[in-house]
Amino acid sequence: MTAPEKILFKKSLKQAALDILQQRIDTAKRSMAEAQQAANQEEKSSAGDKYETSRAMGHLQKDMHALQMAGQMKELAALHAVNADRLYDTATAGALLQCQGTGFFLSAGLGKHTIRGQLILYLSPQAPLARLLTGKKTGDSFSFGGKETVILDIF
Repeated sequence: MTAPEKILFKKSLKQAALDILQQRIDTAKRSMAEAQQAANQEEKSSAGDKYETSRAMGHLQKDMHALQMAGQMKELAALHAVNADRLYDTATAGALLQCQGTGFFLSAGLGKHTIRGQLILYLSPQAPLARLLTGKKTGDSFSFGGKETVILDIF
């Protein structure tokens, strides 16, 4: 892969991550609105405790979705700080580490996704595995999934 192709690939990874985060944020917003609406629509009944419990549960659900959205917003801010226009020779935030069968993109903690037919593990730079990888170079190895993994390329 040429240098411009590597940068283009990293940009596509970053854009895919932005899309994933936006979907998660939109889902959290919808869920918050639905939980609020459900709590507001609870009718007062002769069983007052049931009414209060249902409203409280609706508010708890809304708070849970708000917390999830806050986490996604934090990941989004971290992802925006990642420079996908630069090639790196050591593992650091913004670098893509190519290994046999898996790529590790140090950007945001989004888990495993298949992008352009390749399995990519999106890692937050603060994740334990990302900290283990930080500073590693092409040809270095590390233990992942109970086996020794060699870094074939970093960019």
